[in-house]
Amino acid sequence: MPLYHKLGAIPQKRHTQFRKKDGSLHYEQLFGTIGFDGMSSLLYHLHRPTQVKEVGKTLDVAPRAAVEYNIKSRLLKGLEVRPEDDYLQSRKTVLFNSDVHIVLAAPQESMTDYFYKNADADELLFVHEGGGTLKTLMGDIDFEYGDYLLIPRGMIYQIHFDTPNNRLFITESYHPIYTPKRYRNWFGQHLEHSPFCERDFKLPQNLKAHDEKGDFVIKVKKQGQLHHMVYATHPFDVVGWDGYNFPYGFSIHNFEPITGRVHQPPPVHQTFETSAFVVCSFCPRLYDYHPEAIPAPYNHSNIDSDEVLYYVDGDFMSRKGIDKGYISLHPAGIPHGPHPGTYEASIGKKGTEELAVMVDTFKPLQLTQAALDIDDGTYYQSWL
Repeated sequence: MPLYHKLGAIPQKRHTQFRKKDGSLHYEQLFGTIGFDGMSSLLYHLHRPTQVKEVGKTLDVAPRAAVEYNIKSRLLKGLEVRPEDDYLQSRKTVLFNSDVHIVLAAPQESMTDYFYKNADADELLFVHEGGGTLKTLMGDIDFEYGDYLLIPRGMIYQIHFDTPNNRLFITESYHPIYTPKRYRNWFGQHLEHSPFCERDFKLPQNLKAHDEKGDFVIKVKKQGQLHHMVYATHPFDVVGWDGYNFPYGFSIHNFEPITGRVHQPPPVHQTFETSAFVVCSFCPRLYDYHPEAIPAPYNHSNIDSDEVLYYVDGDFMSRKGIDKGYISLHPAGIPHGPHPGTYEASIGKKGTEELAVMVDTFKPLQLTQAALDIDDGTYYQSWL
């Protein structure tokens, strides 16, 4: 998302002396992606951000495939994932390939004893239940039900919750996550036909520089391993920064649906994109207004992509037996469409109150045992 933002104190010119009140220097850090070619920000620390005291234990957290080659349509009951106290331990990968991991989490406690950094993947957190504050070295973002939180790879953060009742739908992307290119002009500004714009984003605020020395544990995920590292200074010691690479939030409730006289295809709901998958938001909207329109989606063949739909709230018009927190997986290679009777029943309806998040991947997804544990087992037969 090419949007410039800055917080705190920064020097007038980059890569020049920026001194503290006592005359000593702040320490500049380039936080960027894709080498020196992608979006970046310049951060100014009170202490060198390179002071590693210890490298401790390493845990293997890479997902394992229980079903490697899947052709079944699946229905996963996401709210059956058991809540756990710790944020990282609560994260359960249910679907994955080499591009993306789809994760369910029900953390009950805030992250206060350690910091976390995903060095491999951008993280897109969708908040289904709960609220709180995402705390990062670049500032805070308050979040609530319906918010997406985009956390760039390499971002050190903690997440604080207001209550123990939290449900997250998490997409870990091994490719940078952007807003769709077709929504932006060649400068990067969102165009008039975009279903959202820059003023809808929740940008980092309340930057507070911690001038603390000691033992600070940062858990770093890299190559499917969770490394425990101890740094000599508090990682949130940034006094100021500016640039284009930073975390931000966006509420699904601020997505303005695109409608038409006849049924519109899923790309009109697109909210984020990568080179390997897209994320769409299905929001309350008016139905098609052609006098003979059929509002229910037509049957379509998943030849090129696996379709994952996370049902958040409302009335899911084209599906039967769907509840909040369910995940449908329609795999590539076979057609899918509305359940029997829903196609006909949709005629004449004026609108829908559904709320859902869709992830369409261009490589097949594998299922973990955590997915099989919440699979209803019969969904693939539900069109009979």
